[in-house]
Amino acid sequence: MILEIVKYGHPALRKKGERIEKITPDIKELIANMFATMEENHGVGLAAQQVGVAKKVTVIDVRAATDRPSTLELDGQPADPSSIMPLVLINPEVTAVGEPVTGGEGCLSFPEIFADISRPGIVDVAALDAKGRPIAFRCGGLLARAVQHETDHLNGILFIDRMEKPTKQGLQAELDALQAETKAALKKK
Repeated sequence: MILEIVKYGHPALRKKGERIEKITPDIKELIANMFATMEENHGVGLAAQQVGVAKKVTVIDVRAATDRPSTLELDGQPADPSSIMPLVLINPEVTAVGEPVTGGEGCLSFPEIFADISRPGIVDVAALDAKGRPIAFRCGGLLARAVQHETDHLNGILFIDRMEKPTKQGLQAELDALQAETKAALKKK
């Protein structure tokens, strides 16, 4: 089922997600619906907060982004990033390994708003998969950026919080308009 993606200004985006202790049928359904919603909206990642659910689960699939490569290491060995796609991360822990790299980012909760964001170029990731099994890997490129972007969402952090001040100031009118539109829509509900 395609879920509604909440937009900037919705309180769910600022909620810190609850840890998931057990993979219930509801969690499995949420994951399936998040994948359907992400694909429908041509995203590479989607966090539970973006569909109004304050849980620590995100879905990622970078295979369609052929213009922005990703790297992956499993057990210290290079691996094909597509081998772990589509990816579910439950209760992810992300550790920066590489130096900061600036790159373009967008967000399904901020339609048509894009900016350069500086993030570590390589990260170590530990999480549970969709079946509740531990997974761990090191990644770089777009996959590292997507993992960090989505993990931020799980902690109530938005990509605008990572923007340099002049960048955010340049987008302020668009951000204010989006926030006002979202708040007006919420009042109507």
